[in-house]
Amino acid sequence: MQGVRVALGSLFVGALVAIDLSVELIQATVQVEQPLGDGTRSVGTGFLVSDPTPDGKPRTVLVTANHVFAKMPGPIATIGFRVRNADGSWRYDPEPLRIRDGNRELWTRNPNRDVAVIAIAAPPEFAKAAIPEDWLATDQTFDKYAVGPGDELLALGFPEGLSANDAGFPILRSGRVASFPLEPSSAFPTFLLDFNVFPGNSGGPVYMADASRRRPGAAGDSAQFIAGILTRQVELNNQNLSIGIVVHARFIREALNLLDAPAPTPSAPSPAPPVGAAVAQTAVIPGLMSAENAAIAR
Repeated sequence: MQGVRVALGSLFVGALVAIDLSVELIQATVQVEQPLGDGTRSVGTGFLVSDPTPDGKPRTVLVTANHVFAKMPGPIATIGFRVRNADGSWRYDPEPLRIRDGNRELWTRNPNRDVAVIAIAAPPEFAKAAIPEDWLATDQTFDKYAVGPGDELLALGFPEGLSANDAGFPILRSGRVASFPLEPSSAFPTFLLDFNVFPGNSGGPVYMADASRRRPGAAGDSAQFIAGILTRQVELNNQNLSIGIVVHARFIREALNLLDAPAPTPSAPSPAPPVGAAVAQTAVIPGLMSAENAAIAR
């Protein structure tokens, strides 16, 4: 039985021992797609956040990777809502989502990171599934729980456009933190996850939900928070290294703030490399190359 949502600031997690974060996030995670007209489709993952307007009005926001929208050529995407039937079963009930007005992007993107947000009109029952913004981790969250290399994180998404079932629920997988240090996010805005990223995973939430975790120096309560958003996979010389790139949740917060205080429109993003192509094309690596510099968008 699920507990009642309680948000106590950015370090809310200790008060939510009754919450099953996996179930909450599964409910809030959706498939975002657009048919390409040749029998294929562009697919990504997004999740819903409750972000009230400055005057207190309810607002549901879809969070995803910027390149998910940028790679969609048309003005209308599809967001994969789900509806619960009277008998307790679920059905997939996708609805159109306008992402462009002519050439103008209707989403807001973090100008420095691969993060996009867009306010949406979600069905009332689905809007209830949106997670509070306070569930997004900060550097203080990582410090409180002494998050470090080897810690297991969970990720939700639609790899290769696949869902867990016909109702359109996302697929839950896991991986371990594969880089150090993780903070401060101002110096290390991304971190690595030992996790095989497929097309369709981009934009999915990466989170910790470990009620029994005990690391020296960490808080003793349940560690439950959204660590970031999955954006890319590391490939080198056409070889999949099974390493994912996660953008810290701080940059999701920044993008949400831009909804109410729009920044100057940044320059158009560079075209994303095609799926399956590696950024590094030769076997000779010119000096030290970070994994992020060898990553491609998924």
